[in-house]
Amino acid sequence: MDTENLQPLLTPEGQALLTELREFAPEEELALATRLRREHPAELVSAAFGQARLRQRARAKFGADADLMYFTPNGVEQSTRRSVAEWRARRFAELGVRRLADLCCGIGGDVLALARAGIQVLAVDKDPAACAATAANAAALGLAELVEVVCADVAEVDVTGYDAVFTDPARRTSRGRVFDPEAYAPPLSWAIEAGRRTPIGALKVAPGIPHEAVPADAEAEWVSDHGDVKEAVLWFGTGAARPHRATLLPQAASLTGGDLPDPPAGPVGRYLYEPDGAVIRAHLVAEVAEQVGGRLIDPKIAYLTSDRLVATPYAHAFELTDVLPFHIKKLKALLRERGVGTVVIKKRGMAITPEELRRQLKPSGPNTVTVILSRTDHGPLMMLGRPVQAV
Repeated sequence: MDTENLQPLLTPEGQALLTELREFAPEEELALATRLRREHPAELVSAAFGQARLRQRARAKFGADADLMYFTPNGVEQSTRRSVAEWRARRFAELGVRRLADLCCGIGGDVLALARAGIQVLAVDKDPAACAATAANAAALGLAELVEVVCADVAEVDVTGYDAVFTDPARRTSRGRVFDPEAYAPPLSWAIEAGRRTPIGALKVAPGIPHEAVPADAEAEWVSDHGDVKEAVLWFGTGAARPHRATLLPQAASLTGGDLPDPPAGPVGRYLYEPDGAVIRAHLVAEVAEQVGGRLIDPKIAYLTSDRLVATPYAHAFELTDVLPFHIKKLKALLRERGVGTVVIKKRGMAITPEELRRQLKPSGPNTVTVILSRTDHGPLMMLGRPVQAV
């Protein structure tokens, strides 16, 4: 999408087309496009189909808002999902931020959440199509009064007088994902300095960022949504007493720490705890072990075990029925003996894939079991059990 394609879609004729295409199915496109081109300009129909496809893809991130918003292909891929953006906006608001400069705003996923939190936003991007989409999105969702859009190089924007800066550098090019932080656009070093220019700063980075790359004056936060790690953010000026934070959505549970020694390893007990991915990325497994009175099953594997069932939002608990050396034939015989037809397979530190193992097991029967495979210092284990939740 470019600005020339967007403007016609904002007209009553363009809006009517988008409404008609809201639920179109791909197999209907040829016949539907042929009919619509008899009634509307071909360029407008083509633009409407393109935007309708993007909106359908964006529903996974933005829910019902996607049907009112405007996207670019890169914007759908790289924008922050609504739940994560709302969490970040909440943090900014709780830190007292009232005016914020969003550098590299893209199509405005974060801008919208910030404005909904009552924050006045300067939205900056050098891509004219992204800027046009941000402005259109703010207007479509009734937030235009809180959003000023500027199409410019972020390096040339004066953020004097703002309470905060948020930067989301581009980590993809036409050739794919960028792994060198200094190849981000803008580079990571520039974005870090931008985060220090205002009282509060935040910088979105890839969740795989090495801990040694986190500046000493930053609070590093890893965010997961429904168990899937979405991003990491470097925060400046928060006054955080502990350097690392793991936030789990949608429950908005935040665990802080980063200064405990690794827990000891020991024998597998009655319960196994699988920490959330954000907890693992934030190196906060020791904090969860302290909560549940647990130990590692292996010094290098992020599975915890305990003889007690303790409620924690930061790990999934499983009650184990069997703990045995890994042996496919033995596992297959156990599942057949117990009439297990549905097998949930989890594994860490082992080369076999769940799909490959399931094909070999050929489960059949009415019952369900969770099979957890793990490398340990004493050889690979298979642990059978079921998920449980402490009250």
